[in-house]
Amino acid sequence: MSKKNYIGVYSTFLKDGTPSYRASITYFGKHISLGSYSKITKASRAYKEAAAVLENSALDISSYKKDMALGFDKFVSLINYRDKGMYISNPIYLEKKYFLYYLSPTQVLKFDIDDLFYYSSHKIMQRGTHLFVADYGSQLSIRERYGIKSYAVEGRDYRFANDDPCDFRYENIIILNRYRGVRQFAEKGFLKYKAVIHVKSNYVVGKYNTESEAAIAYNKAADILIKNGVKKAFQLNYVEDLSPSQYADIYMNTKISPKIYEIKR
Repeated sequence: MSKKNYIGVYSTFLKDGTPSYRASITYFGKHISLGSYSKITKASRAYKEAAAVLENSALDISSYKKDMALGFDKFVSLINYRDKGMYISNPIYLEKKYFLYYLSPTQVLKFDIDDLFYYSSHKIMQRGTHLFVADYGSQLSIRERYGIKSYAVEGRDYRFANDDPCDFRYENIIILNRYRGVRQFAEKGFLKYKAVIHVKSNYVVGKYNTESEAAIAYNKAADILIKNGVKKAFQLNYVEDLSPSQYADIYMNTKISPKIYEIKR
C-alpha cells in the first residue's frame, strides 16, 4: 500500500532528519491533531480508531484498550466532543453540574463545573500521590487549591463528605483545621482548639477557644523555641482574618505552656 492511501496521515521530519507521521481528523469542521508516530501504520491506526469513536456512540471511555494507537487522553477528548459538542484537549468528560478528569482509565477526579476553564488549560500531573499542575514555571498542588495544606492529614485536618478522595467538588471538601499545628477537640460539648508543636516529639502549646488563638499560639511557641536556640525552620501560620494590631494583641496575651520555655537546642 502506498503512503497516499493512508487517510488522515501526513509525513514530516524531526530536527535530526528522522521521519515522523502525524495523524489528524476533521469532525464537524474542527481539525483535530491525533499525535505524531514513528511508523505510518500506527498513525493510520490512530486515525481509524478516532473515526470509530466519533462515528459510534456505543463506544465510551471504558471501551479504551491498552494496545490502541490512539492515546488515552485524546480518546477521552474525542468522546466528550462527540457527546457534548465541546472539544477540550485535556482528558475531560462533561456532566451537567460537574466534570470528570481522567488521569487513567481507572483513576478519575471530579470537579465543579466552575473549575472547567482552569483545568481545560492546565494539565493535571501525578507523582506518587501528589497531584499538581504546572503554572508559570511552578508546580501547584491540586489539594492546596482547595485549602488542603501539604502537611494536612485526612481525618484530622480535612475530610471528604462522601468519603471519596477523588471528588474535589467544593461541597465535598470539609476543612477541619486551617492552620499548622492546630487540632480540634470537644470539651464539655464545646469545640476547642489545641496547638501542638514538634521538636523531636510533639509538645502541647496550649488549649484555646478559637482557631486563630491556637494558630497564633503555635507561632509564638516557634518564636520562643528559635530564641532558645532550637535550630528548626518552623513554618508559621498566616492568620488572614486579623489585622496586624489584632494579631499583635492576641500574640501578647496568649498563654504558652511553661514546657515550651524549657526546651533548648
